[in-house]
Amino acid sequence: MRKKVVIAGGTGFIGNDFQARFEQLDYEVVMISRRPPHVSWDDAPGLVQSLEGADLLINLAGRSVNCRYNRTNREQILRSRTETTEALGRAALRCSRPPALWINSSTATIYRHAVDRPMTETAGEIGTGFSVEVAKAWEASFFSFQLPNTRQVALRIAIVLGPNGGVMTPYVRLARAGLGGAQGDGTQWFSWIHIEDLFRIVRFLESRTDLSGVFNASAPYPVTNREQMRLIREALGRRFALPAPRWLLEAGALLLRTETELVLKSRWVLPERLLREGFRFRFETLDAALRDILK
Repeated sequence: MRKKVVIAGGTGFIGNDFQARFEQLDYEVVMISRRPPHVSWDDAPGLVQSLEGADLLINLAGRSVNCRYNRTNREQILRSRTETTEALGRAALRCSRPPALWINSSTATIYRHAVDRPMTETAGEIGTGFSVEVAKAWEASFFSFQLPNTRQVALRIAIVLGPNGGVMTPYVRLARAGLGGAQGDGTQWFSWIHIEDLFRIVRFLESRTDLSGVFNASAPYPVTNREQMRLIREALGRRFALPAPRWLLEAGALLLRTETELVLKSRWVLPERLLREGFRFRFETLDAALRDILK
């Protein structure tokens, strides 16, 4: 029997990639978004019908954080995550055959700025600030639902790298323009994951019916920002690079209407649970990932 996957909020970089991969595996793919002809978030009966009998539900919904954190944007960032999660939870409760597995996005940004030691699911320390509060509320919304026939997994996803969009585009543009040097002091950690491994994690969790709870979705070998930018330059064959000190990043962020936290926060996150459960990454190192993405 053909398997069914529901991808909610799947019109972005990750969702488009996942849709294509699942279709190649001959899954029935149902998309939920605000774009026709997808199932609409405002269609409560449609949400129930979409989730009915699904093997897998993946929720990727959430407004981009690549913006200034003013009051309006903060509200939209938070509500776009918690309200969509709650809509899916209510729909699942109304299903006679709810999804067997619900994977909800979370973020590795939930951990504190870490330069002293890595953050894991068991020993990581939750941070403070707006982004952390959003992540905490997001997970709280998700785990507030008690679904006896649905396994629930929150994926704390690191920066996702891939060949068809995401954060690689601005990094490549910077390096090609000669601006691919260290950002800030360059000592902040960069936790990342190749989009292929992110998809493989989803498939791994789908197959492991004994697993639930929180998982860090990040490659096992993060690097510092200085090393990250060096590897990107090398992959592009660029030797010359100007650094970007904090004051310049702050001015640029203001001009581009974004926040410096996106590049200056030290995200040192390890996938402790995945490795313990036997998952093996195809792209363990950033060097290998960049060779694949930029080939």
